[in-house]
Amino acid sequence: MDVLYEDNHIIIINKAASEIVQGDKTGDKPMSEKVKEYLKHKYNKPGNVFCGVTHRLDRPTSGIVIFAKTSKALSRLNKMFREDEVEKVYWAIVQNRPPKESDTLTHYTVKNEKINKSMAYDSEKPNTKKAILHYSLIAQSDNYFLLEINLETGRHHQIRTQLSKIGCPIKGDLKYGAKRSNRDGSISLHARGVSFVHPVSQKKIDVVAPVPDDVLWKTFEEIKE
Repeated sequence: MDVLYEDNHIIIINKAASEIVQGDKTGDKPMSEKVKEYLKHKYNKPGNVFCGVTHRLDRPTSGIVIFAKTSKALSRLNKMFREDEVEKVYWAIVQNRPPKESDTLTHYTVKNEKINKSMAYDSEKPNTKKAILHYSLIAQSDNYFLLEINLETGRHHQIRTQLSKIGCPIKGDLKYGAKRSNRDGSISLHARGVSFVHPVSQKKIDVVAPVPDDVLWKTFEEIKE
């Protein structure tokens, strides 16, 4: 359990790419249950332990996930996420140079439930939702490019879908056009940072998640430092 921040009301974890945030049809133990076990053991708590899921992160994606330790924090964080009061920064390694050094991408996306994949269109279509993100090219290696991304909307597979649409699929993301998979089954998308006003104490919280233990990720992290 890679705990990045913890207080009486919230706990922030750096999720590994193989983990699921909440239970699904695979039956694998989700992070929410692992956090409960961690809290139960750390504080020697009898009975059930509260752990509220405030948002999700795709299984093959790594990085920051915020859990609520109290019902008060959960309801307030849920409201903050709905009203876009939580600023999230993502890093993505892509295999092609983007058309511009920095840009705002606006598409209209729709989710295909059967194959768990979204499609992006340049103009509005039936059942689509507007998707907006901002990206900047912040580093590059011989074969790959590191983008920093800020989301303005929160759509299904939004970053993966929109980057694929402009010809920049994320490294390892076969579903959205990558040439090959990553050895560990991950995709090279990392929830790098989060910034928000604490739902109870009202203090400003800024957290950065170290990148996965991977040569390319570590190289990019060192470049940025």
